Parts: sequence; C-alpha cells; structure tokens
Amino acid sequence: MKNYVIGLDYGSDSVRAVLIDTENGQELASDVCHYKRWANKEYCNPSINQFRQHPLDHIEGLESTIKAVVAAGKVAPSQIKSICIDTTGSSPIPVTKDGTPLALTKGFEHNPNAMMVLWKDHTAINEANEINELAANWGGEDFTKYEGGIYSSEWFWAKILHVAREDEAVKKAAHTWMEHCDLMTYLLIDDKDLKSFKRSRCAAGHKAMWHEDWNGLPPVEFLEKLDPYLATLRGNLYDETYTSDVVAGNLNQEWATKLGLSTDTIIAVGTFDAHSGAVGAKIDEYALVRVMGTSTCDIIVASNEAVGSKTVKGICGQVDGSVIPGYIGLEAGQSAFGDVLAWFKDTLSWPLDNLVYTSSLLSAEQKVQLKAEVESNFIKTLTQQAEAIPLSESIPTALDWVNGRRTPDANQGLKSAISNISLGTKAPHLFKALINSICFGSKKIVDRFEEEGVRIDSVIGIGGVARKSPFIMQTLANVLNKPIKVAASDQAPALGAAIYAAVAAGIYPNVIEASKKMGSDFESEYFPESDKVEAYQELMDSYSDLAQFIESITK
Repeated sequence: MKNYVIGLDYGSDSVRAVLIDTENGQELASDVCHYKRWANKEYCNPSINQFRQHPLDHIEGLESTIKAVVAAGKVAPSQIKSICIDTTGSSPIPVTKDGTPLALTKGFEHNPNAMMVLWKDHTAINEANEINELAANWGGEDFTKYEGGIYSSEWFWAKILHVAREDEAVKKAAHTWMEHCDLMTYLLIDDKDLKSFKRSRCAAGHKAMWHEDWNGLPPVEFLEKLDPYLATLRGNLYDETYTSDVVAGNLNQEWATKLGLSTDTIIAVGTFDAHSGAVGAKIDEYALVRVMGTSTCDIIVASNEAVGSKTVKGICGQVDGSVIPGYIGLEAGQSAFGDVLAWFKDTLSWPLDNLVYTSSLLSAEQKVQLKAEVESNFIKTLTQQAEAIPLSESIPTALDWVNGRRTPDANQGLKSAISNISLGTKAPHLFKALINSICFGSKKIVDRFEEEGVRIDSVIGIGGVARKSPFIMQTLANVLNKPIKVAASDQAPALGAAIYAAVAAGIYPNVIEASKKMGSDFESEYFPESDKVEAYQELMDSYSDLAQFIESITK
C-alpha cells in the first residue's frame, strides 16, 4: 500500500497544500487559498510599517486547502500518514491559556495587536534597538551572538515587547505567545497541554534567541532588565524545542472530521518556510539555497565540526537542526526582493488606477478588459525593455532597502534611494536599476558568508521569482559570478514540509534520505556571462558607495 503525506506552506499572501507520494515525491494534488482579509489590506498600515494578519485567514485556508487536496487525490484517509506545516516568521501571535488566538475572543476580534504580527512588520524598531543595547552591555552572555550579533525588529521578543507597551488590554489578556508555525500545529493535534507542546527549533532558535549554550531562552535576569512583562512571560513559554522530523501529536477528532482524515494521521513539529524550502530543493552542505519571493531567505547547512564555535557576523541566525537535524542551519536574507518590483509597479500604476480606470470615457466592460490586458503585460514589457538596455548606457543606481535591511547587519530603519538619474532616464532604466539592486543586495550576503569563512560551492534558486524571471536569474548569476540551478517545483517549501512529515511518520529514517527520494529536480541553470561580470562589478561599486552614504545620514 502506498503512503502519502501533506505539506502545508503559509506564505505572505496565501496558503498552499500539496498531497505527495512518499515513494517518489510526486504531487498528486495541490490547492491554494488567498487570505481574504489580507487581500483587503485589513489591519495593516504601511505608513508605519504595520502588517498584521487575522488568524481566521490562516484557519480558513488550512481547512479549504487540505480538504481540496484530499478530495482531488482520491486516496484513502488511512494512506495519508502525516502532515507538516511551514510558515513565514517570525510571526508571533498572543493566545489564551487554552491556546486560542486572542483575536478569536470577545473584544479582540478587530484589534490588530491581538493578531499575528507578520514577519514584515517593523513597528518594533525601537524595541529591537533596546535588545541590542542591553545584549552588548548588560555584563553577561550576549544572547544575540548566534543571530549575527544584531536582533531585528522582525523577530519574536521585539514584536511582543512593542505590542505589550502599546496595548495594555492585549498584554493582560494574553497568557502566552506562539509562533505562527507552532499555533497551526497546535490547532491540529490532540494534546492540548501548552506547556508540554513541542515548539519549533527552527522558529525558536532563529528568532527567540533559544540556544543550548544557555539552556534555552534568555534567562529571566536578562529579560527583566528589558521589561518585567517579558520576565513573567518566559514562565509561560517553553524550555525545550524540537526539529521537524519529530512527532508533535496525532490529528485531533475535531479536525479529522473537518478534513475527512483519520486521527491516526501524525502531525509533525512545525517549521519556517525558507528552511522547509531548502529541504524541498535537496539542499546539501555548502549549497546556498535562495528562497526568492516577496523577500528572500538564504539558507546554508554545514556540519557541527565545520562551524564549531564560529559565529557569523550580521546574519539572521545559526541553529542546530533548523534545516537538517544534526547539521547547523545558517540563515540570511533580504527584507524585500519581489516587493521592490511590486512597489515600482504600484507606483507606476497610480495614474492608471486613479485616472484611466475611473474615466467616464470607458465602459465598465472596457475598463475590466483594459485592466486585464495591462496586468498581463506590465512586468513582461518592462522586463523586455530593461533587458535590452546595454550596460554601457547610464543606468541609475538603486538600493533594495524599501523595507529596511535584513542582512548583512540588520537595520530596519534604513530606506531605499536612487541616484544617477537624468533626463534620459526612463521607466525601464529604473526597473533595471531596481533589479540590479536586489541582486547587489544578494551579493552582499554571499560576500559576508565567504568573508566569515563559510564556503559556498553552489547556488540553488527556488520560489516564484526564480522560476518566472530568467532576466533576474541571469542578472543574479552575473552579479554573484556563480552558476545558479533553479528547482523545478512550484511548491518547494510545501514539498519540504511533506518531506519532514514523511520522516516524522517513520517512512524514512532521516531528512537527507527522504529529500533524495522526494525532493525537487532542477529545471534550468544560469551561468555567469564572462563579458558582463566586470560591468556588473562596477555597478556594484556604485551600489556600495550609495549604500554607505545613505547609511551614514540615516538617524
């Protein structure tokens, strides 16, 4: 009898489920659900970098996608052995004593502070600065040393502290806080003891400063100096963490009934999407996996022996078992990648949205048709024209910091800038400059790893940008001066989650073996163009100069 598993991948805009044959990684069915509240921009305020998501978006998406793949797959529920969930992060959410998201309780249904504080929310910049100042100067262990030495406003403690200071009602009502991947896993399992619930090693190690060197989370003595609330909260959190090849519990009866599955179905410990995606892309030692979507995460695995006591300055984190149990997972990334281009598209679209599509000269049907035509050709035409601009032309220099800088050296207070603009500068020139900028930001990450002694033998690209934009991938290969393989799977993170699920179910002995059998093949490879590498290096120098200047004047 064949065995099947389900991988569930929560992205920024949608959740997708895949039903996978454990024998060969074949996808039997997939389904996507877009978050309807998020699509309506509810509970967000980009002007203050506030991005919150309602847990109902995620709960509804979980039910609809899993039911859809179970129905489409046409396999017996008894054959679906396990489920694993990956999510964005750090995306913490306050919960009650029984693990109910606070936004699902009376009085908090529309309070953004009671909702999931999405990874891209940067409202906690001041709190992150406090953490960094204290970690460096309190006289004890520097709890940021395995997170590149800089704690980010994108992460667990900073976000919680910000919400607690801003909203007394949420602070009092929240029993504890959970990462998104932990909450969704907890929702499905039969064991409802929050204290013994198995929290994600990946989430805790990268974002909550959890490390075996100091027996788990930072101690009460440190947290007390930040804020007494955090010291109290620590007692309602956790001590141990677990890798995603471990069983979190069995599917509970309520959700088994909803989904048409059996309570024999195992639920694996949750994880983050980038790390799961790396597994789905058959990551190996010293391969840099670039998960390229709205932002990027860059993942490398290395043996404990190779890393030793070395800490890599300015990256997001290094955690034992966050990708492959028994190996150190190292993470870096950019706060915006696809988002840079999405911002430019939205900016150029303003006259269309506010003048053309509202014109009384066009019928409603014409407006719909015109909008559809523009949407289908917008990025494609910009790309074609940008690609045709020779590097010998005067090309503007842009920075990719439209949502701050994640790595190297996190600074979410930074803003983007564009220089070298003239009367000859057209939209395609700016678009080319922005594509260059996201590639130059990538090069800064690669350079930092190599400067710190982490070898990079190969580069693997996954995600929508990697598969859909040959121009960006070729530019990236030229900028990095390294070949880049692109994973064939559209759903590498979901596939990686399915691989973890297969190991948790005992179908494979470890993640490496499961990944070899179930992981994605590669559909294309991009090689550096020797005649362009030097020109891109010169443009990179201009990027570095502009970056240095902007950082020097940023308060």
